[in-house]
Amino acid sequence: MIKTPLTKNGAEQLRAELHRLKTVERPSVIAAIAEARSHGDLSENAEYDAAKERQGFVEGRIAEVESKLSTAQIIDPALLDADGRCVFGATIDLEDLDSGARVVYQIVGEDEADLKSGKVSVSSPIARALIGKFAGDVAEVQAPGGVREYEVIDVRYI
Repeated sequence: MIKTPLTKNGAEQLRAELHRLKTVERPSVIAAIAEARSHGDLSENAEYDAAKERQGFVEGRIAEVESKLSTAQIIDPALLDADGRCVFGATIDLEDLDSGARVVYQIVGEDEADLKSGKVSVSSPIARALIGKFAGDVAEVQAPGGVREYEVIDVRYI
């Protein structure tokens, strides 16, 4: 079985979503189906069709989240001891050598990735270029606009 890396925070978010789906979404869909059934003829009942479609989506998402959690390898970045090396879960301060701009990224699992909040997927080009680097190293990232160089300023495990 293939283990999927997930940070502790990402696993907590998935558990919260699963709880919401099971305790809020599922009962609301069941109530909507019951309401639509009470209107009579199901063959031309758009409310019933919409509720059944929503039920399929909710049940599919529940199965997907349960599967992700069952195959997750949960990693707590605060407990990592990678001797200053860029690894999964690390928060990395970078400086773009062309523009001088500074950015901060955390390397996370694919389900947690959100560039706006500074979380990059472990399979993204920038994360692949950073893995194994230390503070002071330069990482070359193959970007759509060409090769970009980033200097690793600091590596933190928070």
